[in-house]
Amino acid sequence: MAALKAGLEIEFGHGAGEALAPQFLAAEEADFRWDARVEERWLGGYEAWDEEDVMLDRIAICGQLNGEWFMATVIVDGNGNAQEMLGCRAFESASMAHEALIAAH
Repeated sequence: MAALKAGLEIEFGHGAGEALAPQFLAAEEADFRWDARVEERWLGGYEAWDEEDVMLDRIAICGQLNGEWFMATVIVDGNGNAQEMLGCRAFESASMAHEALIAAH
C-alpha cells in the first residue's frame, strides 16, 4: 500500500496517494491481493462461460494487505495472472487466514 501511495504521489502530486489509493485498490483488488499472497492452494479448474478455449484455475490464497490478513478465492489464467476475485474475507491473524485457506473448497 505504501508503494502504491508513493507511486500516486509521484504521478499526481502531493496528497494524491492518500486520496486515490482506495480507488486504485478497489478497481484492481484481485491483482493487489494476488500479489500480496503468502500462501496459495489450488481448488480446481474454472470454466468461464464466455471463453471456450481459455484455461483458468480457481485458487485460494491468504496474505496480508494494508495491515489486514485475508483469505480470498481468485480466478487465475494459465500465465499466473489474476483475472477475477470470487470472494474475500478479512481475519485478525495469519493463523486464522491460513485455517480459512485450508478449509476452502
